[in-house]
Parts: sequence; C-alpha cells; structure tokens
Amino acid sequence: MHKLILILTCISLVLTAQTLNPKPSPLGAWASVTGDTSVTMIIRDDYLSVALYHPGQKKFFGTFGGTVTSYDGGLKGVMEFDSGNKEAVGKPYALDMKLSGNRMRCTIRGQAVELERVDDGRGNLAGNWRITQRAGPDGQLTPIHGSGPRKTIKILSSTRFQWAAINTQTGEFFGTGGGRYTFENGKYTEMIEFFSRDSSRVGMSLSFDGKLQGKDWYHSGRSSKGDPVNEVWSRL
Repeated sequence: MHKLILILTCISLVLTAQTLNPKPSPLGAWASVTGDTSVTMIIRDDYLSVALYHPGQKKFFGTFGGTVTSYDGGLKGVMEFDSGNKEAVGKPYALDMKLSGNRMRCTIRGQAVELERVDDGRGNLAGNWRITQRAGPDGQLTPIHGSGPRKTIKILSSTRFQWAAINTQTGEFFGTGGGRYTFENGKYTEMIEFFSRDSSRVGMSLSFDGKLQGKDWYHSGRSSKGDPVNEVWSRL
C-alpha cells in the first residue's frame, strides 16, 4: 500500500510540474530580432510559412512553407511552396528549432536566426485558409480552383498574415504578400510589409468588410489597385 501511495505521489508531482512548466509552444507568429533581413514565421493549424524581406527598402527575398507533421525535436513536414526552389515542393523538410520562453533559434536558408514571439496564434481568423469563391464581373460568387493543386492560401496568426499563390503539383510559385492585420467589428485591415509582385504596395493599409459563417470567411472591399474584391475563404 505504501509503495502504491509513493507511485501515485510521484505521478502527481510530475503532472503538477508539467502544468506549472508546460512545454513551450511554437504556435503563433515569430519575427527576427537581429540582422538586416526581416524574417517572419507563422505556425498555425499544422502549417508553416516563412518570409524573408526588407520592409524599409521594400525588398522581397523569398518565402517557403508547407504542412507540419511533427513538432518534436524541431519542425518536420512536407514542403508545399518554395519561391527559390520548386524542386523542394512535395518533399520532406526539417527545420531545427530551440525554444526558450518567447525566443526561438533556428536555421533558415543556412543561416542561424533568432526569432521573438509576436503572438500566440489565437483569434477568430487565426488558421490556414484557402480561397474557394470569387465574384465575377456580374457580382455573383463562383467556385474557383476546386480541390486541385493550384491554389491560393492565406495563413493567419493573431496579428500576422501571409498569402501565397502556388501549385503543389508542379512546384510553381506565383506570388505572395503579407504583414500585419486587425479584425474588429466586421472590419478586416491589412498593413502590407512585403509583396513579391509589386514593391510599391509595401506600406499600404487596406480595409475590407469581413464576416465569419461556419468555416467560411466572407471578404469584400477594394484591392491595392482599387479593383472590387468579393471573395470567400474556407478554413482548411
């Protein structure tokens, strides 16, 4: 009996220690704290996106991302896009990661990088999204892309976003953009920090009407070109 009580006491102490000192989570948004190149990383819904850019000079250097299949001993998964190496798409990747409080150390593109947590990845819009409907000239929403390899995704943490237009079958990369966002009282606002297609968009702030209905996010307003936008994004 005394042995059983001792075992149960040890188990209780271990569980209490785990509760008081939980393992740091990599979920959320991270940003570099050193170097000339800004690095942002978003991890949410078992998906990863990383972007390298210089907001002051409005330069975009590259991006990559994909599914996350394991968080043990670093991040492991399957690459879905890589702006600099289409041959990497569809293949496994491994990203070393050491967490200490709100700091992360990892190696990106062969360079050691220290990142600081921006947010914990919570929020109504936090997650991995794929555009599924868009209004045509007649204003009617019509399905796009279907479930094929050609897709436009958007991954959001609590405060950061990045979209990417990709083809997971051919490895083609069509463009990306990202930065900070807010979503309050039905208004979704983006502050663009990088844009691969047109650097003149960097620094712009765009506001849209937004609402959530189940797994769908209705998004309408005007693009950075001033064109009307009426889209539906679905949570993956």
